[in-house]
Amino acid sequence: MLEQLAGAVERITFHSIETGYCVLRVKARGQRDLVTMVGHAAAIGAGEHVEATGIWINDRQHGLQFKAETIRTTVPTTLEGLEKYLGSGMIKGIGPVYAKKLVTAFGQDVFDIIERDPTRLREVTGIGPGREAKIIRGWSDQRAIREIIVWLYGHGVSSARAVRIHKTYGEAAITTIKADPYRLARDIVGIGFKTADAIASSLGYAKDDPRRVRAGVAHALTTAMDAGHCGLPRKELTISGAELLDIPAQLIEAAVAAELIAGEVVAGTTDGCEVIFLAGLYRAEQSIADRLLRLQTGRLPWSAIDAGRAVPWVEQKTGLALSAGQADALRLAVLSKLDFVRFLVRSRSRTGHC
Repeated sequence: MLEQLAGAVERITFHSIETGYCVLRVKARGQRDLVTMVGHAAAIGAGEHVEATGIWINDRQHGLQFKAETIRTTVPTTLEGLEKYLGSGMIKGIGPVYAKKLVTAFGQDVFDIIERDPTRLREVTGIGPGREAKIIRGWSDQRAIREIIVWLYGHGVSSARAVRIHKTYGEAAITTIKADPYRLARDIVGIGFKTADAIASSLGYAKDDPRRVRAGVAHALTTAMDAGHCGLPRKELTISGAELLDIPAQLIEAAVAAELIAGEVVAGTTDGCEVIFLAGLYRAEQSIADRLLRLQTGRLPWSAIDAGRAVPWVEQKTGLALSAGQADALRLAVLSKLDFVRFLVRSRSRTGHC
């Protein structure tokens, strides 16, 4: 069962900029000792207040931890928290020394000064035009990250996914997602159609929106691929797509046509039936076929070998007695590279390894 945990970040033990994964030491309400919290956050600093939802786990190596599914942060309000936050390195141009100077000079108003009247920063000894500009840029970057994360949270996006989205799109994340939330499924590993569709729904996208239907075509083909199919007959794709998206079949037909023009899917013919493939998978299948043809028609890198004499020769040289299957494999290997590959595939299939 999910629990709530809130408190102030005392120390950041680990934080990955790449994934957002973090290990925090938190002074939590109702807890006597510092709590270890693990989860994902795009940006976080010591002194910040965190509100997390998650579960308690007992890690074999690190002991009791609070594993957070979501971590929401707010800037600190106490002078001690303000100094820790500013001195944490979150904002470029401010370290522990200047954090203390800024809080001493401006107190609770320090954020308002940075935001609305940054020229006053020069009242602090050691801050000139260069450091002032660096602080302004650093503050602006942190504010943009927070706005994006808060917006994503509001549309049901988890912390880990929010970090990946921000890393992919940067400051353009909100604009990009509003324009076409289904791009998420194409651009970001770990985000599929269903997640993108849920975000689109929260943004007010209709079921029959062309962007949803076109993304749904790829979703239907991906679902078929998971079931072992490289493509789907066009008629079957229309039916399955309409069922998956709960929309009329003619909308799927129009979307397939649009995706063919855009090159996102490819039409081929199998046994006289038109089949639709995801473009990437189609190219991969073509590449495999081309390589097999080269194996079949290419010259062997060795001169002609008498397979009947080769087996006894190998047994004599190695001192081994080959089984019937090993002898067959050796004969095929010296006669044809492709036949040897086929033999291996058949052998693995029989033994359950393929």
